[in-house]
Amino acid sequence: MAEHDRRNGGSRGGYQNRKRRYREDDDYDHRPQRRRYEEPVYVRLRKELLGLAESPLKRTEDEVSSIAKTVVDSYEDEELRNTFLELALQLVVEQPLKIPFLAAIVLAANPQNAQIAHEVIARCGTVMQEHLDVGAWREVKLILRFLGCLQGLLEADGVFPILEELFSRAVDLQTASSEDGLGLELVKIILLTIAYVMASSATGCEEQAMALLDKTDIIASTPHALEALVDPYPGKGEQESREPQSIISLLQKQLQTEAAHEWPLLCIPRAWKVSSEENGRTDAESLATKHPLPPVVVPSPVSPGVRPRLPEIYFSVYAEQEIETVPSVADVASSLLRDSIVDTINILDYNRNATAKFLIDVDCYFSPNTFVKRATPFDKLRDLAGGTGEQQQQQQQRSTWKPEDVAVDAVFSQLFQLPTPEHKLVYYHAVLTEACKIAPAAIAPSLGRAIRYLYKNVDSMDLELEYRFMDWFSHHLSNFGFTWKWTEWIDDVGLPLVHPKKAFMLGALEKEIRLSFAQRIRGTLPEPYQPLIPQAKEKDTPDFKYDSDRTPYSAQGIEVLRLLRAKAPETDTQRQLTSIEETAKSLGVTDPLVPSTDAYVTAICFIGSKSLSHLLSCVERCKERLLAIGPQSESARRQIIGSVMAYWQDQPGIGVNIIDKLLNYTILTPMSVIEWALVEHPDRGWTLAHAHVYEMVAGTVFKVTNRVRQIVLTRNQPGLPGPQVALLDETLARERAEQAKLFATLEDALVGVADASLDGMLEGREMGEQETALLQGWGHRWLRVFRRKMAVEEAWIAEMLSGTGEADGNRNGAVDGHALPEAQPDEVM
Repeated sequence: MAEHDRRNGGSRGGYQNRKRRYREDDDYDHRPQRRRYEEPVYVRLRKELLGLAESPLKRTEDEVSSIAKTVVDSYEDEELRNTFLELALQLVVEQPLKIPFLAAIVLAANPQNAQIAHEVIARCGTVMQEHLDVGAWREVKLILRFLGCLQGLLEADGVFPILEELFSRAVDLQTASSEDGLGLELVKIILLTIAYVMASSATGCEEQAMALLDKTDIIASTPHALEALVDPYPGKGEQESREPQSIISLLQKQLQTEAAHEWPLLCIPRAWKVSSEENGRTDAESLATKHPLPPVVVPSPVSPGVRPRLPEIYFSVYAEQEIETVPSVADVASSLLRDSIVDTINILDYNRNATAKFLIDVDCYFSPNTFVKRATPFDKLRDLAGGTGEQQQQQQQRSTWKPEDVAVDAVFSQLFQLPTPEHKLVYYHAVLTEACKIAPAAIAPSLGRAIRYLYKNVDSMDLELEYRFMDWFSHHLSNFGFTWKWTEWIDDVGLPLVHPKKAFMLGALEKEIRLSFAQRIRGTLPEPYQPLIPQAKEKDTPDFKYDSDRTPYSAQGIEVLRLLRAKAPETDTQRQLTSIEETAKSLGVTDPLVPSTDAYVTAICFIGSKSLSHLLSCVERCKERLLAIGPQSESARRQIIGSVMAYWQDQPGIGVNIIDKLLNYTILTPMSVIEWALVEHPDRGWTLAHAHVYEMVAGTVFKVTNRVRQIVLTRNQPGLPGPQVALLDETLARERAEQAKLFATLEDALVGVADASLDGMLEGREMGEQETALLQGWGHRWLRVFRRKMAVEEAWIAEMLSGTGEADGNRNGAVDGHALPEAQPDEVM
């Protein structure tokens, strides 16, 4: 009965009561309400500024108007005012792509609150003076660009007096030395600022701009004395070499062309113009209040900054396409786009993901219709270009520039910058990898065309750039399953081993194996490539040669291995090594220490073949004996290198890594490495075609030059006591002498190959004229690289010591009174 009552609305309330209660809950929410949180206005402003122009789904003009309104309405809020002023200036020097839009915000706010623009401009002057004093020229350039975009708000001549001062300093520098690089940088800053001034809201600047262009022409148009050293494509000979295109010379010509056409500068966005028109204001109304530019003093002499500067050569991996996917060098956009993107890449080196995102969104930061739609296939561009007459006419009015091509081109320009890029090469590798992961459909085809262009020109490319290309190519493939269309290069598999393209293939495959293993890499290759990876490369632990009875001293070698494994007393090992030396003497060996060293080092390599930590542990235990070998016999010291490389002959990358560690232990000397690689085992010049030999030599040279640089930097620290300075000077003189000796040895060895005067080069029966010419080419290419390195190092040292009157070399690389030979056009491959 009770159940019946409850089922039909009994004393417990039943269905009707529950229904009424639920209906009341719907009509009247009795739950406690959470207090609504509203972000402070300065927090919202910060987010809007940081996201400015980053979304293709928003109209940038609307963002500019919204931010300007927020700033004007709440400018009395101290927190908001400080946030805006500090963040705006920070964005100028950290995210250069946003500079025109940041200027548009100030322009939009000026008619309603002139104090905003006044304080922004005042802070710009203060910050720029700080950067001028320390020689932070990129930051100076970016602040000048921001002020150039605000030229319409500036009283009198605006930024032009500063540009005139910069030009005066550039003239002083160029007059003092024809090899000066800082003067070129100042002229470049002037030219880029002029472009943004002429695209700004200012009027009547044409005469001043043309006057400055006339002045800069003499510096920008004169070929720099060191351009030949940093030419990325010196060619196979004088007749095939390309004329290097200086960035500053191109920019000068481009701006003169823009001036002749009344300064269209189409790629620079003009958000301020659209915003003013939509608000119903004329330009005159928007610029009603003008502001003085704070006095800025350009130091004399100017500070050179921290990086040595050489002329910049324009580099592009999309230069020879049937359809223009990047701006041509005749178009000012090629310089303006490249400069902003390159600065973004180099400034944001601490965050490769953010850098890659900026590259993917690069079309958001320039004028509409500057680029085609993202990820537009190259074939579609070709179809549009090959349409009817009317279609072609319409296409000519539209851009065919692909945003992903422009971004990738800018990264490669830094990866392939000579003499050295601003950051470590692996950073640029990582940026391209991240960009490819974010937008594979857009970036992957662009990279494919870049790879084909670089491979096509690998035999005329500067040797250092060829190896940078090899490193990046193998590293990039390792991040994407080692997949590449190797079938495209099958015809080149049959080229001679010393041909640059065949050497590139072998080097790239070797580096891939280092990043994976031989069997995996062989599985990614078509059949014709299989012989390039022999079975021996699959062995994790190479054979111990003394296990064979055919190897001299095999019994003693096996016993040395047993004793080292057992960590036996040194005297036991010495008895076996003495036995080898006595046997060698009886056989007439000139230096008996050489075969005993071979047995000892080969045993260490076999024990350490499990891992690098095993090797280093064994080297630590045997370090005293290894250190004692060099002073007794230089040939025995070089035998250490020979034994390591012979044991790892099928995986030479591991051998090179071990040599590097032995240099760190000072078991080997840099000179011993150079002599082993280029003097003792030149193999009639064939050695120069091996990627691991270049890696070994280049790494050794870097250790030497870097040590000298560290001594110079330590010596230049302020406040050092006199005795310590004297000690550093003595050390520096000794290290520079060793460095000069090292480069002289390199020069002598390489000249023999370049001139075909090396023993055996002309007498070898199996070598034809083609292979001899290829080997000579390798000699010329190596010479070019290391002559450049020597010239750069001596110029850097001279510049760093010039302020103290201690420099004893001239700017063209003189060493101990002897001028370093310059690479002539007919000497480079």
